Amino acid sequence: MPEGPSVRKFQLLASRFVGQVVAKVGGSTRKINVDDLKSLRLQDAQVHGKNLFLAFVAAGCPLGPNTDNPVLQGEAASGTSSPAQVCAPQTHPEEEELQELLCSRPEVPGGPGSWLRVHFGLFGSIRANEFSRASQANKRGDWKDPTPRLVLHFESGGFLVFYNCRMQWCSSPVADPTSDILSADFHHGRALDALRAPRPVCYTLLDQRYFSGLGNIIKNEILYLAKIHPLTQGSLLASSDLEHLLDCAIQFSSDWLQSKLRDEGLHFQIYQKEQCPLGHAVMKGTFGPSGGYKRLTWWCPQCQPHLPPQADFFSGKLC
Repeated sequence: MPEGPSVRKFQLLASRFVGQVVAKVGGSTRKINVDDLKSLRLQDAQVHGKNLFLAFVAAGCPLGPNTDNPVLQGEAASGTSSPAQVCAPQTHPEEEELQELLCSRPEVPGGPGSWLRVHFGLFGSIRANEFSRASQANKRGDWKDPTPRLVLHFESGGFLVFYNCRMQWCSSPVADPTSDILSADFHHGRALDALRAPRPVCYTLLDQRYFSGLGNIIKNEILYLAKIHPLTQGSLLASSDLEHLLDCAIQFSSDWLQSKLRDEGLHFQIYQKEQCPLGHAVMKGTFGPSGGYKRLTWWCPQCQPHLPPQADFFSGKLC
C-alpha cells in the first residue's frame, strides 16, 4: 500500500495543476459522478498520512493563497513537509486502509467545502501526463493496460490519471500536523508516550493517531534499524531505545521521500528479505491486535532479540 512518502509525491504531482480548470474528465469510478468535476478549478492539494485531498471550486471563483504553491515547490526540492499539508486522521487507526473518513458530501461539488478525498488502497497511484502501461500479461494472456479510476484533463493540455484508488467528497479536511511523521510539527512527545504502552511496538507503529503515514514497509525497516523485536512491548523498552526507534521512523520516511522525488529506488534491509544484511536468516510472521488486521512482519532473531511478551498481547502466526 502507498505509505506517507508515496502520497507526498502524489501530492506534488497534483500540485502542478493547482489553479487550472478541468476541461475534460474520464475514468471508471462509480463512487463519484466524474462529470461533476468538469469546468471546476483545482484550488489546492493537501495530504495527511495516506490520504490525498483535492479542493475544487467553480472556475469563476478567485484563486486561493496556495495557487503558486511556494511551500510545495520547496518540499519538492528538500523533501521536507509543511504543517499546511495535513488533514484529519482516520477514526479507526488499526484499519486505516479499509475505513472511510466520516465525511459528508458537499451539496454542490465545486461549491464551498468541496474536497475530494483520495485513498490509494493497496496498489493505488497517480500519474501526470502519462498513462500506465501493462508490464505483463494478465491471467488470460492479454496485455491489457490498467483502467484509470479517474482522468482529469486540464485546459493547459496536461492531465492527471488516478489508478486503483477510492474517492469520496468531503466537506473539509481538518489540519493536524502533530501525527504526521513527515510534518515539521510532528509531536515527538505524544508519539513516545504511545510507544511506551504495554503492547507490541509493531502494533503501535501502525496506529495512525500517532504515526499518520507510517505503513507496513516503514514499520519493518525501522524495527530492524533500531534492533527491536516486533512483538516487544513498549513498556519493557528503555526510553533511549524508544527515542532511537522514533528517530529511525522520521529519518527513514524522509530518506524514502527524497528517493521518490529523485525517482530512485530505496534498498530495503529486512522487508521481504530472506537474509538480513549480516547474513542471518530472517523470520516472517503475521501479527496484529486481537480483532484487528494482521500484517506481514519480517525480523532477524539475532539482530532483534526478543523480550518475552505477555501472552495476552500476542495475536498472529509464524510463516
